[in-house]
Amino acid sequence: MPRGEPFIPEMITVHLGKPSNDGNVVTIPFPDYVKNVASSEIYPTWPESSLRANIYVIMTFALNRIYTEWYRSRGYDFDITDSTQYDQKFINGREVFENISQLVDEQINSYIRRQGTTEPLFAAFCNGTTVTCDGLSQWGTVDLANQGYDAYGILRYYYGDDIELVRNAPVRATTPSYPGFAIELGYAGEDVRTLQIQLNRISRNYPAIPKIANINSVYDYATQSAVLKFQEIFNLAPTGIVDEATWYRIAYIYTSVKRLAELDSEGIAQEEFPAQYTEDLHIGMQGQAVRSMQYYLAMVGAYYSTVLPVAVTGYFGSQTEDSVKSFQRTYGLPQTGIVDRATWYDLYRAYMGIIESLPEPTGSEEEIVPFPGVLLQEGVTSPYVKILQTYLNYIGQTYPEVGSVRATGYFGPMTRASVAAFQRLFGLPETGEANVVTWNDITRVYTDLKYGYEKQPYQNPGYTIS
Repeated sequence: MPRGEPFIPEMITVHLGKPSNDGNVVTIPFPDYVKNVASSEIYPTWPESSLRANIYVIMTFALNRIYTEWYRSRGYDFDITDSTQYDQKFINGREVFENISQLVDEQINSYIRRQGTTEPLFAAFCNGTTVTCDGLSQWGTVDLANQGYDAYGILRYYYGDDIELVRNAPVRATTPSYPGFAIELGYAGEDVRTLQIQLNRISRNYPAIPKIANINSVYDYATQSAVLKFQEIFNLAPTGIVDEATWYRIAYIYTSVKRLAELDSEGIAQEEFPAQYTEDLHIGMQGQAVRSMQYYLAMVGAYYSTVLPVAVTGYFGSQTEDSVKSFQRTYGLPQTGIVDRATWYDLYRAYMGIIESLPEPTGSEEEIVPFPGVLLQEGVTSPYVKILQTYLNYIGQTYPEVGSVRATGYFGPMTRASVAAFQRLFGLPETGEANVVTWNDITRVYTDLKYGYEKQPYQNPGYTIS
């Protein structure tokens, strides 16, 4: 599934034979693969600008296959084949030409893309003699080079004036886009944002899939509805949970409707996915994401004796790092003190396990109810919405700006306005939605007004889970 900024892979896995045929796979360094294909496809005696143009094309074609997970999204365990019917010519074990090897080393961190898009161009090509195509003609590049065209001029001749060369692309190991665990209601992160963006694009071709109005990186009820309809349409188990099969089916359909593996690709706009993103939280960081993590960690620490308690401050200091390490130790994770994707997901699962073990909230004003684990936003009906409305009404008696709403359990425009007013008053991002940070601050203000001190659900819960 395409996500983030394209990169140059350290390794590439090649299937020897047509995709559906039995055959060995070989995994080799990406530069060695490009040198092999270039030595198999073109002649070392060609003009240098012709060689350079062809090397750009060979690299970019392979990167498109990797970026779109063209084969892996179809259930294969390789990135590309050695079949020229489908991909490009690779001869396992062959010698490579020295001048081609040197040019590849010079160009290996570059690829072609359309201006304003992210993905490597599907750089279609053919030899231009026995086979012709809409893309680059390998023998045609020789004629253009002899006419004085440089490599970039040759590429523009075949692919248009709106292409550009990306240089100094990062190099890193290739890992499957599937995060390694099922994504479900309540989970948050860039994986969810990727799903939301792709499901919305797929819904243009399949209108029965409801649009997700708020691309917020949170697996909310709207995202769950879109996933359920997608699973129904494409004959997957309608669970509303994005397991590996659903993840790669979404990847496959998204690549298809966007034509990302075709020369006339619709393209992925650069603003559609973040250029660089890390969701890791570590010592020295501060902000809303840290506060969310600390809230979950504080709750888990209240019920698990092996997890050190932590204060919800929004600053990732040494206390938080020690608490994270204790959680990682409890859950058999590497004890790095860094909240990476695996740690974050296990922390959320632990939190939801506690929430599910607690009695159903009664709505009593005496209860201090933990965050339900799912974003509360306009259109949601839930007992937790009724509790939220109760808290807001009480706060509104002291802070009239917050207003009052009927405690119906339905999150309508009035509740949204009340939440937004609270957020504005207490310096939170004004979204009108109740995420974990907003819920925590509402309960904090509510208990301070009602009891004269802050009373949080993770303080002295009364028993320990072992």
